[in-house]
Amino acid sequence: MVNLGYKLMAEEHDPRALVQNLIAAEQAGFDFSAISDHFSPWVEEQGHASFAWSVLGAMAQATSRIGLMTAVTCPIMRYHPAIIAQAAATLAILSGDRFVLGLGAGERLNEHVTGEGWPGVGERHERLGEALEIIQGLLSGELSNFRGRYLKLDHARLFDRPQRKPPVILAAGGPEAARLAAHKADGLIATEPKPELVEAYRGAGGKGPCYAEVSVCFAASEEEGLKTARHYSRWALTGWKVMAELPSTEAFAAATEHVAPEMMAQNVAAGPDPSRHLEVLEKFRKAGFDHLILSQIGPDQAGFLDFFQRALAPALRRA
Repeated sequence: MVNLGYKLMAEEHDPRALVQNLIAAEQAGFDFSAISDHFSPWVEEQGHASFAWSVLGAMAQATSRIGLMTAVTCPIMRYHPAIIAQAAATLAILSGDRFVLGLGAGERLNEHVTGEGWPGVGERHERLGEALEIIQGLLSGELSNFRGRYLKLDHARLFDRPQRKPPVILAAGGPEAARLAAHKADGLIATEPKPELVEAYRGAGGKGPCYAEVSVCFAASEEEGLKTARHYSRWALTGWKVMAELPSTEAFAAATEHVAPEMMAQNVAAGPDPSRHLEVLEKFRKAGFDHLILSQIGPDQAGFLDFFQRALAPALRRA
């Protein structure tokens, strides 16, 4: 069975709109939701970057059934992992155990703001491994002190901790990160339909859910959908190796000047035809992902939610 998630792009909508969109997504029948956690939008056209954890608190009180998740939070620079563990425990209690903590190694765009620089990829992954030990240990109540190469914990304890530990899901762009998810997390999340990621996770002993984020743009026509996708989401074509390193919206604008609307078709299912959207989603399902997060690009969230309820959800549930 595939669980269907709704992406809350905090870079494209203000915090009040995000809460209203989630209420509508719950009514449309989504199983869970996932919110981005950024200090900056990718490009100026997106225009927003609210504090995800405040929005999540409001969402926990505004809904009753739909799951909540971060996709994803970086716990290695801008946040200390102890603070993320405390936030996750609080959200789990407020939501009645509906919260899942999605973690990743982050990007320079969001993490450099504290003025501590941006380390190379090797150090980032080492930091992430240490952060996972701290977060999992605090959430389970089994750790209060930690001294790693980069991160430390000194007599920490979560006084408000849910009876059931919230699952910790780790983002992976390659097999090494997928194996790390198997060893230190409770599940996997990715953005590409690569079966080798799921195979690496399962091969290393991972038994948890496998999430995938899928970009879509429901619109009156495919042409209109691709234009909207280009306007708000052309940054995604740069790829993770570039996305992790660029420092500002100006840099992303310069790096994506060449992107034409039709180029977005390689990453985005666009337009009003359900078969096109289902074709893209099926690639992820066949790759082994059992939790699909649908990310509607642009302002027309109401139109997309109607499209999902009317056309996509019934076909996906049957599959």
